[in-house]
Amino acid sequence: MNQPVIDLSPKVSDEIRKTTCYMCACRCGIDVHMKDGKVAYIEGNRDHPVNQGVLCAKGSAGIMQHNAPSRLTAPMKRTGPRGSGEFETITWDEAYDIATGILKPIRESAPEKLAFFTGRDQSQSFTSLWAQGFGTPNYAAHGGFCSVNMAAAGIYTMGGAFWEFGQPDWDRTKMVMIFGVAEDHDSNPIKMGLGKVKARGAKVYGVNPIRSGYNAIADEWVGITPGTDGLFILSMVHELFKAGKLDLDYLAQFTNAPVLVNGDEKSEDFGLLLRDKDNRLMVMDRATGKPAAFDAKGVKPDLAGSLRDAGISHRSVFQHMAEKYLDPQYAPEAVAERTGISADRIKRIAAELADVAFNQSIELDREWTDFRGHKHTKMVGRPVSFHAMRGISAHANGFQTCRALHVLQIILGSVETPGGMRFKPPYPKPPEAHPKPHYGVTPGQALDGPHLGFTHGPDDLCLKEDGTPARIDKAFTWENPMSSHGMMHMVISNAHAGNPYKIDTLFMYMANMSWNSSMNTRGVIEMLTDQDSDGNYVIPNIIYSDAYSSEMVAYADLILPDTTYLERHDCISLLDRPICEADAVADAIRWPVVEPDRDVKGFQSALCDLGGRLGLPGFVNEDGSQKYKDYADYITNHIRRPGVGPLAGFRGDGDDHGRGDSNPDQLDRYIENGGFWMEHVPEDAAFYKPWNMNYQDWAVKKSFFDKTMPYLFNLYVEPMRKFQLAAEGHGTRQPPEHLRERIKQTMDPLPIWYSNEDENKADEYPITALTQRPMAMYHSWGSQNAWLRQIHGHNPLYVPQKIWDDNNFKEGDWARVTSPHGEITVPVALQKALNDSTVWTWNAIGKRKGAWALEQDAPEATKGFLLNHLIHELLPPKGDGLRWANSDPITGQAAWFDLKVRISKAAPPAHNQSQPEVEAQNSPVGTGPSKLAWKVGK
Repeated sequence: MNQPVIDLSPKVSDEIRKTTCYMCACRCGIDVHMKDGKVAYIEGNRDHPVNQGVLCAKGSAGIMQHNAPSRLTAPMKRTGPRGSGEFETITWDEAYDIATGILKPIRESAPEKLAFFTGRDQSQSFTSLWAQGFGTPNYAAHGGFCSVNMAAAGIYTMGGAFWEFGQPDWDRTKMVMIFGVAEDHDSNPIKMGLGKVKARGAKVYGVNPIRSGYNAIADEWVGITPGTDGLFILSMVHELFKAGKLDLDYLAQFTNAPVLVNGDEKSEDFGLLLRDKDNRLMVMDRATGKPAAFDAKGVKPDLAGSLRDAGISHRSVFQHMAEKYLDPQYAPEAVAERTGISADRIKRIAAELADVAFNQSIELDREWTDFRGHKHTKMVGRPVSFHAMRGISAHANGFQTCRALHVLQIILGSVETPGGMRFKPPYPKPPEAHPKPHYGVTPGQALDGPHLGFTHGPDDLCLKEDGTPARIDKAFTWENPMSSHGMMHMVISNAHAGNPYKIDTLFMYMANMSWNSSMNTRGVIEMLTDQDSDGNYVIPNIIYSDAYSSEMVAYADLILPDTTYLERHDCISLLDRPICEADAVADAIRWPVVEPDRDVKGFQSALCDLGGRLGLPGFVNEDGSQKYKDYADYITNHIRRPGVGPLAGFRGDGDDHGRGDSNPDQLDRYIENGGFWMEHVPEDAAFYKPWNMNYQDWAVKKSFFDKTMPYLFNLYVEPMRKFQLAAEGHGTRQPPEHLRERIKQTMDPLPIWYSNEDENKADEYPITALTQRPMAMYHSWGSQNAWLRQIHGHNPLYVPQKIWDDNNFKEGDWARVTSPHGEITVPVALQKALNDSTVWTWNAIGKRKGAWALEQDAPEATKGFLLNHLIHELLPPKGDGLRWANSDPITGQAAWFDLKVRISKAAPPAHNQSQPEVEAQNSPVGTGPSKLAWKVGK
C-alpha cells in the first residue's frame, strides 16, 4: 500500500498565451506556456482550425528559435568592406536617418532605382502597399523562385491551386495522388489528412523521384524521372479520352470545354474564344441548336458544338482537346521510357482513377442553385483527389505541367465536388478578379497600381515605350509574360549587370540571397561586393532586415534587426496568404507573447516608421504626420476598401465578420479567441463554389469579392493564345525576333509537355540532382536550432543503387559532382527507393562558416553543402550569342529541379570537409555557446 504517487501531468507553466507558429509556412495555432514571464514550452492549440493541436518538431522547437544565439541585437551600419561582417551598433533614429537619406532622393527623382524584395515573410499585402506608396515598380516576394508555376497555373485554369488555395477532401476521398509534395509545407494538415485517408483504407499514390516523407507511407510509390510529370499526366489524360471516361456533364456545365474557338487561320482572332457583343463567352445550345451566351438561363452547352458564322468556322474547345490528347505521342507506350513508368502501369493507374471517379461516386443530399438558375437536389462527387507542390513546379516546363494536372482533375469532374479537390475560402477567384501588373512611375508619387497580377495579353506587359523592361527583374516581359509573382532570383544579377537599367538601392527582408536562396552562390557573392573602376560598389546601397545573423547580413550596408515570431505582431490575412480550410474561412494573428530583450523591432513596424518619415501615401495623415505608430496599429485601422481591412473577424462593435468598420479592440478579441477567427461555410455552399450561388452570395457578405462572379474553368487559357498570336505577327505589340518561336512553342493554350534536357546538356550530364525539404527544417532557419540540428546536422548526397554500383561506392565515400556551371565534392549515402537517374540531398542544411552564430567546425559548415554552387541563373551557352534564363519561359519560375550533373568517386577532401570551402565570414553576434541551456521558473 506504499505505492509512490507520481504526477503524470506536472504543471509546466503558470500561463498559456495562444498565437501562431512561424517555424514554417503552415501557420499552425500554438499554445505558448509561460513561466515567470518566459517561454517554457510550446504545444499545438487544439482549437485551431489549421492543426487542431497537432504540432511538428519544428513547431515544438520554436523555443530554441526564440532563444537562438544568432539573433541580431540592434541596428547596425557597415564599417568595413562588404562581406567583412564589420559593423557598428547604432540607434534606430540613426538607422532611420541613414535609410531616409538614401531613399528620399531616389523617390523624388527616380523611384525605380529602389528594388524592394522580400523573402518568406507572410505580410505581402502590407509590404506591397509600402512599395506602391514609394512609387517603385520593383517589388515582389519569393514566389518567383518557389512555386509560382503551381499558383499561377491554378488561378489561370480554375481560380486556385493547392496548399493555400485548396486541398483534397480528406474526409470523403477514396483515392489520393500527391505529386512532388515536400514535407515542410502545410505539413500538419497533410499528415492529418493522410491519416484519415489511410484509416479508411483509401489508396494513396506518391509520385516523386524520391521516396521519403509522405511518399514513404504511400500505398504505391511512382518513382518518376524528374521533369516528366507532365508527360505522365497527359498520358493518363490520353487514356481517359480514349476510354471515354470523362465527366461530360461537368465539362459542359462548368468549364470552357463547350466554348467556341475561332478556326480561321487568316483571322487576327484565330484561336480566340467567341464572344457576344457584351463580351460573354459563346457556346452552342443543344436545346436550340443555336449559339448562346454560356451563362444564359436554361442553356445546355454542347461539347461537340460548331458554328459557321460570317465565313469563319468555330469548333468547341472540347474538340480541340480530343484532337490533341488522342494523339499517339501521349500513348503510354510512347512515354514509358522517358518517364520511367511502364505503359501497363500508366494504363492501370488511369483505369483506377476512372473506376473510383465513376464507379464509386458519392452523393450528398444538399440542394443548391447554379449561376444559370438551375436548382440541383444533390451534390455529386467524384472521390479522387490530387495534391501537388514545388516538385512539379520548379522545372522549365512546370507551368504547363501544373496546368496538365489541373486539367486531369477537371475532366474527371473532381474539382469542387465531394471527395475531390476543394478550394479554401476566399478562393476560388477567377484570374479576372485579380489585378493586372502596374509599372507607371512618377517621381514623388505612388505607383499607379499594384505591382503584381495576372496578364491577359501583350497589352498587359510591363514594357516601357521603347519596348525595354520596366522592372529590374524583367517580370511581365516577352521573356516571361505571365510572371505573376515576379522574379526575385534575377534581381541581383540584373542589378549588377545594369540590365535593363542600374539601380541605386537593394532593400531586402528575410531573403538569404548570398547563400541558399540564390542560384550561382559564389557569383552572387561577387556581385554584391563588386566595385567599379572608381572603387564604388556596383550596387551602391544594400539595406537588409533579418532576425538572425544569416549569410546575407555581412553584405548589407545597413541592418534593421527584426524580432523573433514570439515578439511581434503579424497578420495572417485573407488579403494575403490565408490559413483557411475548405469548410471554413479563417484568419489569425501573432502577438508579442514576450517583449524583446534586445533593441530590435518588427520589420513591418519599421516600415510604418520609414513610411511616415518618407511621407508615403497611405502611411501619413493629411497633415503629414505618421499614420500608423506600428504594425499593430496598421492591422487594426487600415482600410483596404470600404469595410475591409487586414483582419476579417470582430470588426465594427466586435460582432461584424468579413465587413465592418475598424474595431480598436480587434486584436484583443483575437487574443481572447485563441489568436484566430473562423466561420464555417454554410452546408449548401460547401461545394461547387465557382458556380454555386449560395456560396457566391455568402462570399460577397464575407468580403471575398464585392459582387458575385461565377465563372468557367479554363481548360483552354485564352491569354496564352493571345501571346502566341503576337508571336505569329498579329497585333501592334510584338515580341523580339529571338523569342518568337519559343513563345509559339511553349505558350499553347492547352497543356503540353516539352523537354529542356538539351539546354541543360543532358547528353554530357545525364543525372538529375534535386533537393528535398526535410520535415524538421524550413529552409535555412532550422539548422541554427539547437534541437533541430540534432535531427539534421549535415546532409549527404543520396545516390540510387545503380549509380552506387556503377561507381563502386562504399559507406563513408565521397563523390565529385559536376554540372555545366560548377563542381562540388560531398559525402554520399545509398538510397534504394530512388529513381535510377536521380541524386538528391536535403535543402539548405549547409552553412557558411561564421554565419548563424555556429562554431567554425559545426557539421553544417564542414559536411553540410548546397547544390546551389552547381546552379546558375542562366542556362549554359547555346552558341547563339544569347544567354537564356534558367527559368520557366512562361512565368519565369526558377528551374531549380532541372539541374543536370555527372558523378564520380573522389578521394576524401582535406579535413573531410565538403567542397567548395567558402572562406569564413565574421558575424556581428559572434559565436554562440557550445551548450545552450537556461532555467525557466523555480
